[in-house]
Amino acid sequence: MRDFSNDHSMLALNTATLGHNVDGQGAGWPVEKVIDACAERGFGGIVFWRREIGDRAVEIGERVRASGMQVVGLCRTPFLTGPLALPTRAAIMDDFRASIDMAAGLGAPVLTIVTGGVEPGTRGMAESLKLVADHVAEAASYAAERNVRLALEPLHPVYGGDRSCLVTLRDAVDLCDAIAHPAVGVAIDVYHVWWDTSLPDELLRAGKSRIFGYHLCDWLAETRDVLLDRGMMGDGVADLKALRGAVEAAGYDGLCEVEIFSANNWWLRDPGDVLDMCVERFRTVC
Repeated sequence: MRDFSNDHSMLALNTATLGHNVDGQGAGWPVEKVIDACAERGFGGIVFWRREIGDRAVEIGERVRASGMQVVGLCRTPFLTGPLALPTRAAIMDDFRASIDMAAGLGAPVLTIVTGGVEPGTRGMAESLKLVADHVAEAASYAAERNVRLALEPLHPVYGGDRSCLVTLRDAVDLCDAIAHPAVGVAIDVYHVWWDTSLPDELLRAGKSRIFGYHLCDWLAETRDVLLDRGMMGDGVADLKALRGAVEAAGYDGLCEVEIFSANNWWLRDPGDVLDMCVERFRTVC
């Protein structure tokens, strides 16, 4: 396993850690200030959210690279299924392609897919997962043409109803097998998979070529809000060393992305202090 105790160049910031995924949250730093602050602290890369980018994708991507960092990825596609998805397939696919175009403009190699929940009128996950496979298969070639890979991110089962019918890495790898396109892989987020004792075996099934990202945070033992109360690494019950060991044993050697949704804690703090803590915890507990 890689030793990060004296080197955090493989650390990336997901800007959700500063509240940038939700309107009105965080300190409201402009993109330029976030880039400069991360570069000053030696981060290796940044992952943005679409709401931050607007029509400035090329400009922002160039600024990140000029700072010496990488654009690691973009969050996220629209929901593809479920009650929060757009009302028609045509609208969903138009927005899917728009998210791919934004990632390409940024020079982001990975676009994260959060699938959306159980399709209205159905029960269980099976029919919704078939819809996800259909939508992703349609978009995969377009993404490949734009040099963007699509990362299916399984979410914790608590989100199964409305946000993600994809709740295990097993099902994510099964989708990859069914779609069978090299531009489609998986993203592993500690918050969503820390509990899954089958994870090491499923990571080996995925293999190096299909693990597109690894996201860091922690699960608090007394979580007050399952969406917006993630823990800073080391503050919760996830075995972070073992999780990264399993991801790397499967071949992953990319950047590690801190992604913490924390409306009542970390988003209320000075962003510079949050970034400093990310560096410290990455070096000591991850």
